[in-house]
Amino acid sequence: MHALIEYIPLILFFAVFKLVDIYWATGLLMATTLIQVAYSYFKHGKVPTRQWIFFGIAAVFGTLTLVFHDEQYIKWKATIIYAGLSLTLLVSRYVLNKNLVKKALSSILENTNDSKQEITVPEPLWNKLNLMWVAITAGIAVLNIYIAYNFSLDFWVNFKVFGLMGITFVSIFATIIALYKYLPDEEEPAK
Repeated sequence: MHALIEYIPLILFFAVFKLVDIYWATGLLMATTLIQVAYSYFKHGKVPTRQWIFFGIAAVFGTLTLVFHDEQYIKWKATIIYAGLSLTLLVSRYVLNKNLVKKALSSILENTNDSKQEITVPEPLWNKLNLMWVAITAGIAVLNIYIAYNFSLDFWVNFKVFGLMGITFVSIFATIIALYKYLPDEEEPAK
């Protein structure tokens, strides 16, 4: 249920785009992400980092979308975001010597580990996963710009909402498969 709630802004964006236009949809996306941040703060006393990041991206790029009112900018925006993410993963790993995929997934694995068994994933696998996500985000950036220049705005929005979501879910599934054998067995008692 929690995952569905996190996708409400995206679902509303798509619905309003289909019913009205991209600019109303963008405004609603910004408003609903702000509501999510406020809800998390008042309900839990804190806001998860991913919600702050999504809100920041929605606020900055959404404001620029509304100010520029340019269809080409709207289409380029996703390419800029995904290329930036790809570059961030690459630079953080090989220049700053920090594996952001490892950092993000390690905390998720620890928080969901009910058995309290230690989860040890080999460093080479973390490096492969980081490179996999560099390739995925770079590929999405290239695919987005290709679709933006070769298809209609309506097709592009469908791709952005459903295609990117599909690519992301498949990528997450591949990541889970890669990590699966290092997860603790549920039957084993905690040591």
